[in-house]
This record gives sequence, C-alpha cells and structure tokens, in this order.
Amino acid sequence: MRPKLEDVAKLANVSKTTVSRVLNNRGYLSQETIERVYRAMRELNYQPNAVARQLYKKQTQIIGLLFPTIANPFFGELSAELEKGLYKEGFKVLIGNSMNDPKKEAHYLDQLLTKQVDGLIVGTHNQGIKEYNYEKLPVVAIDRNMNQDIPVIESDNYNGGVLATTHLIERGAKKIIHTNGPVELDSPTKRRRLAYEDTMKEAGLVPLTITVDFNIPYSEKKQIFTQMFHDHPDVEAIFASNDVDAALIMQIALEQGRKVPDDLLIVGYDGTQIIRNILPDLTTIVQPIEAIAQTSIQVLKQRLNNKETKTEYVLPVTLHKGKTG
Repeated sequence: MRPKLEDVAKLANVSKTTVSRVLNNRGYLSQETIERVYRAMRELNYQPNAVARQLYKKQTQIIGLLFPTIANPFFGELSAELEKGLYKEGFKVLIGNSMNDPKKEAHYLDQLLTKQVDGLIVGTHNQGIKEYNYEKLPVVAIDRNMNQDIPVIESDNYNGGVLATTHLIERGAKKIIHTNGPVELDSPTKRRRLAYEDTMKEAGLVPLTITVDFNIPYSEKKQIFTQMFHDHPDVEAIFASNDVDAALIMQIALEQGRKVPDDLLIVGYDGTQIIRNILPDLTTIVQPIEAIAQTSIQVLKQRLNNKETKTEYVLPVTLHKGKTG
C-alpha cells in the first residue's frame, strides 16, 4: 500500500501539519525536525502527492548541480559552463559537492522532491539511491547511468578510447597500459576501456588495464602508478582515463627516469581549458564541455516542461595532438 502523509508523521513523531509545512517549506522549523521528516520519507519511500501534481508547475527557479567535487578540472569547468547557461535561462544555481557521499546526494534529492529546487543535473557515481526510481523526475545525468527514465548526457567515450589507442599504436607503441575506474562502475566512461581493449586486440596486441578507484586519496593513487612502473618496466605508452591522472603519471615517469615522449608516450582524457593552459604539451582526448553543458540544460528544460526526452545524448570528441603522445 502506498504510504500516506499520516504514516510519515507517525514515523517522524510529528504532526501531519508539521509534515505539510516541511513539504511546502513554510514557517519556522528546526533543522532536526526537517531531517527527521526527510528520514521518515526515505524509509517509507514516500512521494508527496502535492509534489507529483505540481512537479512541473510550481517552480523555485533554482537548479541543483551535484558533482563529486568541483576541485576536479573537468567538473569545475563543467559547473562553470552550466551555471553560466542556467543563469541566461533565468535560473539560480545551487552547487553541491557530494564527495561521493550517498547521504549527501539523497539530501539533494529530498530538496527536489519537496520542491526546494526545480531540477537536478547530476554527475556523481553513487548507486542504489531509491529516490531516483520515481518516473519523470526533472533530473539529467552526466556520464552516469541511473535508471531507464533519466537521460544521460555524455561525450563519445568509445570513439575517444579508439582515437587515443589508435594514435599510440600509430606512434609505434606495442606495450600500452590503460588506467580506468572500477569495472562495476555503471557509467558510460567504461566504454573508454572497452574501446581500448577492442582496438588493442584488433591490432594483435595484448590489452592491460590498471584499475584506479576515483575516491582514493592522491597518495594512494601515486602508489598505484609507481607500482605500475615497477611491475611493467617495459611499458611504452599509457592511455590515462583523465588528464589529472595523466599529469600524475608524467610526474612519476620523470621520477623513474623515463623521458616523455622519447621513451614513454602518454595520452589523457578530458581536455579542459585549464589543463591545456597548464600542460599545453599533453596529448589528450577533448570533451566538448560547453556542448555537454548546453545539451544538459536544454534536456532539463524539456523535463521541466514534461516533454519527452531521449535516453542518451552522445556528443563528439576530438584528439588534441600535443607532444606527450
């Protein structure tokens, strides 16, 4: 049976009026009371009827952006482009660094479901958050698969993987290592790995992927890459899954006495403006960040107006030929 407002009030140990005030963001309420009501709603999987009826009519003109951390150049640049585009469309922006914390992400979803924000653009990698299972939510995902209803905006990860790997092979490399996130991560970015493996096999070469969890500290990541050089001293080229890792690998290669590009080729992925300014010589796959932001905004507007959207939007990438690869 579908839970009712009375059930939420009973579980949260508050009155129905208090639950209603929380849902409509009216009157003074302590943060403890608000969180208790949210917690009860989550436990009961309760979606307020008022929200369902008014999801596309009652607007706050606030859009939430939820990313792992805007300290990452890709997410930082993407957030800036989204904020600029949303402002032009008349929206205010609330930026949340989830730090891949599912509780933090669920809190932002609570804000959406109780109409404190009109919509969300999400690029985090938490899975199993049940609030995403509601249909027709005004949510757009970037490089993340959440459910069949929520549209995903992404660069052409597979072609990016092909471009990077083919380029290294054409430069004469045979022992090529690829660094990527965990296999179980449900994200279109894993197509970079698939493209690398397919391209290597088609060329008669043996693929080797080093798994690197995005959430680990910098020091642990450095240990993994340092060990990679110890375990594979004959490595000729590395295709890193992002530019930050590529920069770290270049630093470690230098410490190991390897010269880039003389005896080690490196290709990154993302191609943000800040990285190209700081490391103009880095060969990398460039994601169309401005186009990703614009597409995300347009698709979110369609969701806000209850219009049909596609499941997936794939945007083209390009190869920036620097001097490292």
